[in-house]
Amino acid sequence: MGGPGWLSGTFAALMLTVAAYCTGRLVASRRWRRPTELDTDGAHVLMGVAMAGMLVAGLRTLPAVAWDGVFAAGTAWFGGQALRARGGASSTPWRCLRPAPHLVECAAMLYMFLVFPAPAAVKSVTGGAMGGMGASAAESRFSLLALLLALFMLGWVVRLGDQLTVRVPAPAASLGIPAAVPASPGGCGRTGLAPRCAALCKIAMAITMGYTLILML
Repeated sequence: MGGPGWLSGTFAALMLTVAAYCTGRLVASRRWRRPTELDTDGAHVLMGVAMAGMLVAGLRTLPAVAWDGVFAAGTAWFGGQALRARGGASSTPWRCLRPAPHLVECAAMLYMFLVFPAPAAVKSVTGGAMGGMGASAAESRFSLLALLLALFMLGWVVRLGDQLTVRVPAPAASLGIPAAVPASPGGCGRTGLAPRCAALCKIAMAITMGYTLILML
């Protein structure tokens, strides 16, 4: 069962937009010397390009085996960062302080490319690359994992959205008391380069990844 072609195309365009924006963040951060999550932005550039190719066949770039290596490396990186954070290692504003969600994202990407490595396995009657994914034996075997990953993405979206809607309490605002500087939305704990825009990119990535995982059920 695949999603409609127009919806897959919309999500693919969104992913390319996120990839382009995160590339711009990396460039702007270096030029303006403003901190950003270099690892997260870099990962989202790669995820955006890879997911666009998953959703629309004409946007495929690297072969699946190459993406396997990319996201295996990403999983190892964020896994290592999660262990460092758990062990109380010193932090830096140039890396995400809470890498666990991005570890799951990389693992989900690796899962998707390992389960459906060949273009023939993700053929679409609607023109998208993810159509017709509901009938294979691999999907039946791993559908529970896909569901759990999709639920995680939904929960991550809710948490990010909740952090975006945090506002100054009315009494403090009415008295002219300045609000405390909020932490960077998305769990990285520091205000850097356009933190709310970064959080919106994370929300878009999680929604699209959840949609793609649901297509695998």
